[in-house]
Amino acid sequence: MDGTTDARLVAGPQESWYLHAVLKEGTRLGTLPRDPLTFVEVAEVVEVTTIRVPSGRLIVDSPWPEDTDPEFRTRVGRELAERLPPGAYRLEAAWTTGPYEFMGEDFDGREVAAVRLCVSQEQVVSWEMALSVSDDIEQIWPEDRIGFNSETNMGCFADATAWATLTETFCKFWRDSSAGRSASRETESLLGGWFERTSGESHRADLVTFCAESPGVVWLGRTQSRDIAAVVVADGLHPRAVSFSSAL
Repeated sequence: MDGTTDARLVAGPQESWYLHAVLKEGTRLGTLPRDPLTFVEVAEVVEVTTIRVPSGRLIVDSPWPEDTDPEFRTRVGRELAERLPPGAYRLEAAWTTGPYEFMGEDFDGREVAAVRLCVSQEQVVSWEMALSVSDDIEQIWPEDRIGFNSETNMGCFADATAWATLTETFCKFWRDSSAGRSASRETESLLGGWFERTSGESHRADLVTFCAESPGVVWLGRTQSRDIAAVVVADGLHPRAVSFSSAL
């Protein structure tokens, strides 16, 4: 690694601030766009599960085929160009609250604002967009934000070598269940259904889903030595989620 990152991939000041802040409990991120007097705060950062990535090749994408695919075939996963050291990694979720009232009822606005794959415990000093193996840096303009698309508002982390097997297992259960067909559950619901884990023992690899808006930009957190310490997807960076005017 040459120690440099193309400027088109580097997180801007607001993005960098948010990516650091959303992963710290108690941080006040900003206000609700619909209610500038109500703050969105990081309630907690919790461990969800552990994901095995034995090949070091990581896919971050929606596990579902495109709705426009008449044969409902497994999509080609968006594999990151960067490789991780093969191993098992902790997945964490940052939960935020932003209380609001709807039709006379109060809600705490609790939701997952970011998910983090913890590659190491070293401090992150910079953030950059993660390219996929098929992305061409020369086709990216400054301020472009590329990532995965999801028609179901769902993303996942998975080992690339087990992608086809894991997504087939995940999708089959939910397709059969939705159609009223009996199906043996080969997936595991986590944290009240916010996450879903599918494991493949033949590959000794895992797939874990999470909520994600499109485009799901994948961020790499780098250490001072330019190693990857974290892989993060943060929904809270969508402008309609948080107004940053009170936080910056």
